[in-house]
Amino acid sequence: MKQETRDWLQQRRNESYQEPLRPRRSLCVQGHVIGSLDADFVQQLGGAALAAHGVQLHLSEGQWLLQGEGTATEKLNRLAQAMRAAGLAGAWRNEQLAVCNTSDQMVATIERGAVRPLGIATRAVHLVGLSPEGAVWVQQRASNKATNPDMWDTLMGGMVSAQDSLPDALARETWEEAGLRIHELEQLLHGGHVQFSRPCDEAEGRGYMLERIDWCSATVPASLKPRNQDGEVQRFELLTLDVLEDWLVQGRFTPEATLILAAYMGW
Repeated sequence: MKQETRDWLQQRRNESYQEPLRPRRSLCVQGHVIGSLDADFVQQLGGAALAAHGVQLHLSEGQWLLQGEGTATEKLNRLAQAMRAAGLAGAWRNEQLAVCNTSDQMVATIERGAVRPLGIATRAVHLVGLSPEGAVWVQQRASNKATNPDMWDTLMGGMVSAQDSLPDALARETWEEAGLRIHELEQLLHGGHVQFSRPCDEAEGRGYMLERIDWCSATVPASLKPRNQDGEVQRFELLTLDVLEDWLVQGRFTPEATLILAAYMGW
């Protein structure tokens, strides 16, 4: 690998770990630390909006306590609705994601559009798809995607929802994004994972992304071609490793796909 490529890759890795832009305090629900909040975000959300949805955020001993009636899931989803009403949630998907405590125990679920503003850790899965000759299938994200529109990505990338296991999410997302059935692919392997901790632009720049992304690789038989099913992909391309390296260094790929594909290539 050229020195300039090493320097470029190190910069991308450094960008995946960034401190919050402003101080954040832990968010707790029913005795569990499950995320973090920017104080300005809480002020902008306002007590009246929270009360209208049956919840409160109370600062105690340096932590934000989410209070109200019901289970942790019920309180968190009412908070999410208050955020949505105030225009402080991310893209609303009607999809529940797992909420875990600091011991990685699942204690609740919450709407996907609320996780970044609340600093709640998430999990995702990606698939590096290969041709029998070793070229790499990549997709161009749709122009209307909420994040990284028009950029290039791995063959498939998606969130692990609350009801999913990792294999479940891999199978579902591979069909929805690429129209491929997992059992039809060959040499399916778990390759590793990458992690991100960095500010994001949701909630007017007050969000914080914490995500573990597991990635797998598999060979797509020559008789099969990826075909998008959910409208979230513009097109697919099959790249040789030389072209893939050029595209990576040119910055055509999302930050997540960049680190995954670099890991696949052994960088």
